Formats: sequence, C-alpha cells, structure tokens
Amino acid sequence: MPASEASAEDIAARLSAIGLTTRVEEHARHTSIEAEVPESLPAETWREALDVVAEADRFGLLASNLNGRTLWAAVRKEVPATGDVRGPGHQR
Repeated sequence: MPASEASAEDIAARLSAIGLTTRVEEHARHTSIEAEVPESLPAETWREALDVVAEADRFGLLASNLNGRTLWAAVRKEVPATGDVRGPGHQR
C-alpha cells in the first residue's frame, strides 16, 4: 500500500474513532477525506480532529446554513516513478 493511501486511511480511521462519520474519495492526484461535524462537538474533540487533519497535505472547514459543517483533508498521491510527472498536457 502506498504511503499516501495509508495516510488517508489513518486520517479517516482516527476521525471515525472520535465519533465523526467520514467519507473517503479517490481523485487523480489526491485522496480526500470529509467528516460532518455536529454543532454539539466538544472543544476537546475539536482539538483532536484538528490534530488529525493537520497531518494531511491540505485541510479546511466548510460551513453553511444549508449543509452544516464539513471538515476536510486532502492527501496527495505518490509521484509517478516515470520521467513524466507533470501528466498529459503539462509537458514543457
């Protein structure tokens, strides 16, 4: 298992362990982890959740009156071993 995949799985598992429901999605260049955050989340659990997502390459919080609060994290996938690491359409 690539390190990036293990990292994304670890983040999702740790968020689940503190009581958040997570969703994991694979994308071309990264894996995203999302967790719905209830309004009544205790401050200590917030700190734990932020410590967890801080291990990702990027993270943030989406908040709206319509959809509530979603904590998200993104873990970049491994760089390909070939010389073409920029992908199709991005050659020099």
